[in-house]
Amino acid sequence: MKNKTTFDAGSYPSRWMALFILCVAQFVVIMDTSIIGVALPAIKADLGYTQSGLQWVFNAYVITFGGFLLLGGKLSDIFGARKLFMIGFAILTLSSLFAGLAWSDLSLNAARAVQGIGSALIAPSALTMVFTMFTDPKELGKALGFWGAAAAAGGSAGVFLGGVFTQWISWEWVFYINIPIALMVLLITPRYLVEGEKRVGKVDVLGSVLATVSLMLTVYAIVTAESNGWASSTTVGLLLVSAALFVLFIKIQKKKQQPLLPLSIFKTPNLAAGNGVMALLAAAWIPLWFFLNLYLQQVLNYSAFHSGLALLPMTITIMILMVGFSGKLVQKFGFKPNLILGLIFLTISLILFSMVPENGSFIIHVLPASILGAIGMSLAYIPGTMASISGAKQEDSGLASGLVNTSYQIGSALGLAIIVAIAAAITHTAESLYVSSQEALLLSFRVAFIAAAFVSCLAVIISAFYVRTLKA
Repeated sequence: MKNKTTFDAGSYPSRWMALFILCVAQFVVIMDTSIIGVALPAIKADLGYTQSGLQWVFNAYVITFGGFLLLGGKLSDIFGARKLFMIGFAILTLSSLFAGLAWSDLSLNAARAVQGIGSALIAPSALTMVFTMFTDPKELGKALGFWGAAAAAGGSAGVFLGGVFTQWISWEWVFYINIPIALMVLLITPRYLVEGEKRVGKVDVLGSVLATVSLMLTVYAIVTAESNGWASSTTVGLLLVSAALFVLFIKIQKKKQQPLLPLSIFKTPNLAAGNGVMALLAAAWIPLWFFLNLYLQQVLNYSAFHSGLALLPMTITIMILMVGFSGKLVQKFGFKPNLILGLIFLTISLILFSMVPENGSFIIHVLPASILGAIGMSLAYIPGTMASISGAKQEDSGLASGLVNTSYQIGSALGLAIIVAIAAAITHTAESLYVSSQEALLLSFRVAFIAAAFVSCLAVIISAFYVRTLKA
């Protein structure tokens, strides 16, 4: 059933203001994955986290975000994108308040998990509205340029703002910053965003629970493998249970009349390949950002604030390219050439980072590689997103949006977990061979960058052989 407020996107006068609101949403959602990074030592000191438990400040958010994105996309299709968008922001506002007021590690983990659920409602509904409002290919390319730039800006701004708040105010403000932004969005959303369409359907709660628990167990098994042992009964058992739950999820999806993830959607041109590439892109890009930040602070001894400043050239490059050029390049050359070229640039950037020295120079060893990586991300992100969504039917737009967001978030969670585990193993092995702790740390960073380069190279191969040549 169509809602009475559906509209002709070509004559919608407020669509660019609406896009601004949606880009703010994308900014906040991505910022929340990165803003806590430099605040972790202060959080650990105040709330009594163990060293191994500290990673759950990040993982609690990313896992629930990735795990509930498919459900968020389905709910967006059933109840309308704007309603889910506003509900998501209301949840994010309250959970951000409780995160800042957290009194223990468990209370903060719980608040971060609820933040992830709120973001899982926001992200697919926002992307659905972008594709609904901008049906002209030229406008869509430009709109997605702003969308991608907002994501890149959110990731880097999170690092920068986290350093500012932690160093000069308090770590609680890495969560409180969401509140005024969210209230502003909630206030102006009814004026500029239409409700969209509502469709009759049922919510697959069981499928959502199975998918989320399977993902959580997989990530937990990986991040604890260094302490438990990769071949330990705990690690193997968790992975087997996770695999069993995933198989059960697939079987249920095949039998249900209205599943969370209709498997037929993968017949959509480029959707499967596009989602695979987006997962690999995230699995390469997020570790680049994560380990570059650690290299700046732990090897080059930058402060949290100066580390954030060092990452600004990446953010500025991505924003300029995504807004000004990426959409036009897709229009001219199609998805495939841009996607492959961007991933090649990203791979080369990671290889350069794998050779950083202990006394590295920002101008020589950091800036060129970071700019090259930013160019690669700018060229790859929009084609990957468009390839994953643009072929979907109107009634599946929310689901397709949720799926590509899910792929990206799952890729970031699993990619980071695996590469962090590899880096930790390298550090432990190097120290056992009487290598100094600083040398072992640098070696682990180099191996992490090489691992991320391998992931990016795999994305190049999939793009070359499985993404069809289409034009926007």
